[in-house]
Amino acid sequence: MNNRREPLEGRYGPWAVVTGASEGIGKSFAAALARQGFNLVLVARRSHLLEALAANLTQAHGTQCDVLVADLSTADGVTEVLDRTTRHDVGLVVCSAGFGTAGRFLEGDIGDELDMMRVNCGASTALSWAFGRRFEARGRGGLILLSSIVAFQGVPRSAHYAATKSYVQTLAEGLRAEWADRGIDVLAVAPGPVATGFARRSRLTMGRAENPDVVAAESLNALGRCGTVRPGLLAKVLGYSLAMSPRWGRTRIMAMVMRGMTKHHAA
Repeated sequence: MNNRREPLEGRYGPWAVVTGASEGIGKSFAAALARQGFNLVLVARRSHLLEALAANLTQAHGTQCDVLVADLSTADGVTEVLDRTTRHDVGLVVCSAGFGTAGRFLEGDIGDELDMMRVNCGASTALSWAFGRRFEARGRGGLILLSSIVAFQGVPRSAHYAATKSYVQTLAEGLRAEWADRGIDVLAVAPGPVATGFARRSRLTMGRAENPDVVAAESLNALGRCGTVRPGLLAKVLGYSLAMSPRWGRTRIMAMVMRGMTKHHAA
């Protein structure tokens, strides 16, 4: 585990689980892991996208892919992931499933907000606990949790989404320290805006956005080296700029940012 030049598949392998693998950051993680020699359990809700991804990865890299259609906002979906993965020697889990909401909290749909909490927080917690126990038993493992640049302060007009990411960030930081002597690496990934379907679903107007392939590549390079990574230049600039302000100042800055990104909601 101390040999950081060892290939990831050799350090953790041979199987990796990627949730939210059908598009965006999860899809980029799946492709990057396939290139590194992992076999993959691909988890998402849309079977046709997963099947197409699995076929592409198998053809390009000879990767074995187990396609698993599951809704992680439900207990049954989480249970399905845990049950189906017992057949594989899983050494790495990437929890990239999740979604966000934006706009004034009281104008949102409480059903959407609760589903977001179940996926972003509940599923991440359940998978971390279950796979953490498996990793402890096998003496090694890696866990990647998707945080965000918004996780480090309150964010008006994205208050609940930021709160779910703050939960994930804090969970990853604590587990990394708790599991350090058990051979388990934990990484929180805190990107800025990324060019995925997130903006469309959240009805956000985004200007510059990072390529999800950059997020995946920098995250895998950071695994085992640090506790939190801000992948991409935009995340680094935003993160370190905000870090210079007190927490109330960061909240005020993010309020101005989100006001611009959601101003079309009123129209």
